[in-house]
Amino acid sequence: MASLRDLGLSKYESRTYRALLDQGAATAKELSSSSEVPMGRIYDVLNGLEGNGLVRSQAASRPKRYVAVEPDTALDRLVEIRRRELEQQAERYESVADDLADDLDTVDSLEGQFWTAAVGPDETVELLLERLSAADEEILHVSGLPSPQIDIGTVGQRVLDAFASALDRGVSVSLLIDPALVESVPDGLREAYATRLGDRERYASRTSAGIDGTFTLIDGEEACIEVPNPLDSSEAFAMIDLKDVAFAADVRAVFEEQWEESTPLEFGDEMRPR
Repeated sequence: MASLRDLGLSKYESRTYRALLDQGAATAKELSSSSEVPMGRIYDVLNGLEGNGLVRSQAASRPKRYVAVEPDTALDRLVEIRRRELEQQAERYESVADDLADDLDTVDSLEGQFWTAAVGPDETVELLLERLSAADEEILHVSGLPSPQIDIGTVGQRVLDAFASALDRGVSVSLLIDPALVESVPDGLREAYATRLGDRERYASRTSAGIDGTFTLIDGEEACIEVPNPLDSSEAFAMIDLKDVAFAADVRAVFEEQWEESTPLEFGDEMRPR
């Protein structure tokens, strides 16, 4: 069951505020008795409640009397206080992350081979976005028709954000897309790709009917390859992330061959093929 403590009040503050709601205007001594808050603490508790705008006092009276602010107003104020605290905490976390970024840099290149995998449509999307965010130099992305398990609009927007962020970091991005995928993308998303990426210097996109599958090559050493469900090839089963320079070179060769035979996209007409 929800309580005022869930919104940041202490046990004594919660008791005191509720006591004020129950009995109306009251002195500190009266509140100490009705709320069972020790007399030695009641003034600190009341000052805290008043400082947060939950209690008003009648300073001219002797002894001073207190009254509770209406619950709707009090709850709104508590929510706003917690919201500001969360925003400040988020800013502190971002500052710490910025300070740690250089200390946690990885080695420039990977020696040997390493691979991992994600199983399931949601997991494969998260793995792809993670690896796109790690690109330092180049992204070569080949995209066939997506699995029906994937929401093109939602996932397409997240991938767009990742491409735009990569371009902001100075990464070059080249997309090779199945024409049928271009036609299946919602109009708003096509326009978003055209607006945010179409005129970027390091960005290029083409279509090719010869695409069979989806994969991404990152920085010339890492390949993310979508694996179809063996029982239903239209569904994504998993994604393999393989770091191997020799294998990546073979993937690049396939990409470059398809790229040369592909058709540039025309961004002036909502990302439709020329």
